[in-house]
Amino acid sequence: MRNNLQFQVLLLLLICFAFGNRAYATHARAGEITAKRVPNNPLAYDVTFTGYFDVSPNGIGAAEAQKFVLMYFYNGASGTNAAPTQVDRIDALTRNIGNNTTQNIYTTRYVFPSAGNWSISVSIDNRNVNILNLSPVPTDRLNFYVHTNIVINSFVGVNQTPVLLNAPIDIAAVGQRYIHNPGAFDADGDSIAYRLYTPQQGTSRGLGENLGYKNPNLVTPPGTTETGQTPATFSMNSLTGDLIWDAPVTKGLYNVAFVVEEWRDGVKIGEIIRDMQIIVEDARNDRPKLDPIDELCVEAGTLINQTIRATDKNGDKLTLTSTSGVYQATPLISPAYATFTVPQQGAQSTITGQFRWQTGCNHVRLEPYEVLFKVEDGPATGTPNPSLFRKLVDFTTFNIRVYGPPPQNLRAVPVADAAGKAFRVTWDTYKCPVPGARIVIYRREGCRVIPIDVCQPGLPAGSGYEEIARVGIGETFYVDNNNNTGLESGISYSYRIVVEFPRPGSDINEPGYLVGGGESIVSDQVCIEVPLIMPVITNVTVDETNETNGQITVKWTRPTLQEGASVPAQYKLFRATGLNGTAFTNIATINTNLSANAADTVYVDRGLNTVANAYNYKIEYYYTEAGSLVKLDETETASSVRLSQGQANPTSIRLNWTANVPWSNDNQVHRVYREDKSRPGTFNRIADVTVQGPQSYTFTDDGSDKYAADGTVSISIVKDSVYCYKVETVGSYNNTQIKADPLYNFSQIICLSASDTTKPCVPVLSIDELNCAEVNRDTYCGQTSFTNNLSWAYPQNAECDQNIIAYRLYYTRFEGDTPTLLKEIAAPASTSFAHEGMTSFAGCYYVTAVNKYGTESVPSNTVCKDNCPIIELPNVITPNGDGKNDTFKPLDCPSFVQAVEFKIFNRWGAKVFETNDVNINWDGKNNSGNELAAGQYYYELTVYFESVQREGKPAQFKGWVQVLR
Repeated sequence: MRNNLQFQVLLLLLICFAFGNRAYATHARAGEITAKRVPNNPLAYDVTFTGYFDVSPNGIGAAEAQKFVLMYFYNGASGTNAAPTQVDRIDALTRNIGNNTTQNIYTTRYVFPSAGNWSISVSIDNRNVNILNLSPVPTDRLNFYVHTNIVINSFVGVNQTPVLLNAPIDIAAVGQRYIHNPGAFDADGDSIAYRLYTPQQGTSRGLGENLGYKNPNLVTPPGTTETGQTPATFSMNSLTGDLIWDAPVTKGLYNVAFVVEEWRDGVKIGEIIRDMQIIVEDARNDRPKLDPIDELCVEAGTLINQTIRATDKNGDKLTLTSTSGVYQATPLISPAYATFTVPQQGAQSTITGQFRWQTGCNHVRLEPYEVLFKVEDGPATGTPNPSLFRKLVDFTTFNIRVYGPPPQNLRAVPVADAAGKAFRVTWDTYKCPVPGARIVIYRREGCRVIPIDVCQPGLPAGSGYEEIARVGIGETFYVDNNNNTGLESGISYSYRIVVEFPRPGSDINEPGYLVGGGESIVSDQVCIEVPLIMPVITNVTVDETNETNGQITVKWTRPTLQEGASVPAQYKLFRATGLNGTAFTNIATINTNLSANAADTVYVDRGLNTVANAYNYKIEYYYTEAGSLVKLDETETASSVRLSQGQANPTSIRLNWTANVPWSNDNQVHRVYREDKSRPGTFNRIADVTVQGPQSYTFTDDGSDKYAADGTVSISIVKDSVYCYKVETVGSYNNTQIKADPLYNFSQIICLSASDTTKPCVPVLSIDELNCAEVNRDTYCGQTSFTNNLSWAYPQNAECDQNIIAYRLYYTRFEGDTPTLLKEIAAPASTSFAHEGMTSFAGCYYVTAVNKYGTESVPSNTVCKDNCPIIELPNVITPNGDGKNDTFKPLDCPSFVQAVEFKIFNRWGAKVFETNDVNINWDGKNNSGNELAAGQYYYELTVYFESVQREGKPAQFKGWVQVLR
């Protein structure tokens, strides 16, 4: 009680002292609060308030008199639990930064009472006077208030807030675009986001409340932008942090505020509020301009040598500076530090600087490094009344991504293994052995070239590889036996490895390494090509386009006769209608002795409607065993290429094409042909189209012939004229055993009119929703296959084409991924589809309509369906070995569980057990295997359910469990 009374007396004296200095504690302009965790104490932080004060003749005394500030620390909405702390100014860090502004630094080391979500705030008695966009006036009666929020949590790890390296006081000019960037730098490599905020004033409880605030562009509306457009605008880029006012109208002072958010692994772990002041002058000057700089992606170990250039059209002298955490002046990363040199500072109207940085392994991180460059003009020699000159600035940001080098010399050899087929995968010692990094091994069936983008390290999405293991950074091999089940015979496998780097603050990180996560470039693949004992389809090419006598040639490879098998062998060829057709019919049976010269791997399929339909094929392969034919397996399906019309307009025609094939048509050069009207039936090659993925299978014909090798036949695209096209795709299995490489396949011929601009209507799609309130753990017990029922309506609208011949349904497993064609459905026979055979309900869909010209509508609304999170847990276990209730695990039939994070605590809050086992299986022991005493324990369970979200949909459960012995 006595200590509490002493604290209250001290607090009263501090507040009285603060009010006693009220006459001096004025003219606050800007500021923010930052925090950095103290090593070896998870609750201790060094907290800093950086304040900016007006030191014009009427304010210098106030700035000097502001010897301390009161910081409030609280973890709730009420100020009653706020803890005010006096924080004295560090005089050595007080400095004049120009623009009649001083920067005061106030720092304290504070030990928070507990973990949790905490807010830190500071209020200063008075702002400076005559701020045009705040009310009520006079604004020197308004106090200044900012706060910062931090999350203290063991799961977050060591953390410090971003620091804002660029001062929040700048000069803007009437009529000119103003830009400010705070120069935020996060030493931990966390992701930073920005958003505008409303300036606040403090209350007696240490909390904030909104002021009468207007965005500065609304004080004297409407105004115009620098280029003369109405109205003037005020915005902040959420990714770059560029605060742009385009453009000020009225001279004066304006205060704005914004939030700098800090994100780690998709979770917001803190935010800083910065309140800043913009001084608008009628400058009679034009701002200088910096040349923009493209983002740079470099391998660790690269020396960056970048020239920065700025100019001033008025001939003013320029000063070029830079701020970033990569410089030694702000050692927010480990060496080597960057340097920035400007040979002729402030001497000419064109200025260049040289940025140099020798990157290294300890600079690898997930997020880019941001280097901010600022150019400021000054009066040129001979300028009349230079004291009246008002300086203006421009900013640009240089983003640098540093990725890990690719692992080298990946190899794989078969090894004997008790489980059966296994491979020993080896690689060279990694050149960036950062402590805590991990080597991630990936495998896929088949061998395939994948695109590499150095600005997106790791494995690209959709590459088909799955992670099979992680090993330490010092390891150089891994034996893959498919989790002791053995790998399949007759399958070719490809391996790749990627290095993942740790985040700072993780318990596996060592002092001296400040890496911010991130990945290496993926290694080259090592391909283990098992002898082909199954045929593979290599060609499905359209020879004739006709409604009744269309023709497609199908080709496949001759397999190797496996040990123990004999001839004769047999192929059975099946066909289904549609790109993804599944209603297969046997159209040919071909007996073979697998003779090398036999013409038994080609079939010409006739009598087809290749105008309206694509066709899908597969082969069943049989061999002789004990005198009887035995089916070995069936091939993957392969469809013909389907060409369609995209957006039409009177002077050009857009083509789109697609195919559902087991080989890769990506990263190739496809060929586009147009019929020569002077020679009907003759097609001239007009373009080679470099494609990457299916979204790039498109070409717009403007009439010009872009391929000259077979003669140039250019035309003019005109209304009411018909043009005929076909496309030839180029593909590969990327398997040296398949000698047919590349693979060439033609689409059907499509004839289009440039005047046919009427597109199909956009269908309206719906899906059968789940009512999770009616679902329990028995609903899907034992169910392994799920169905989504979709239906759509086609609008009866005279403004769009009513002659629809097909609908195309697209699907993606994960929200945000690019959907792929699931099914083409003939119209108008059906406007519904049952997507069967799914492993869960999760997925997203849209549908399009296609008219007789092959023109496809824009996508419908996207519908997504998610699983219901279902899990139930017991509250008693009896670990006595009798086989009943021995372990804590989910009750029967939890559904759609992808991963879990489970922790057990005793009644004093100490963690005694944790696991990631999806079945939990806690047997009443700690992680060391020692039995825990009988009693009540508390658990925290995070379950990641299979979801349309790639990382799973997390659900958290807290409860208790009684251990009876």
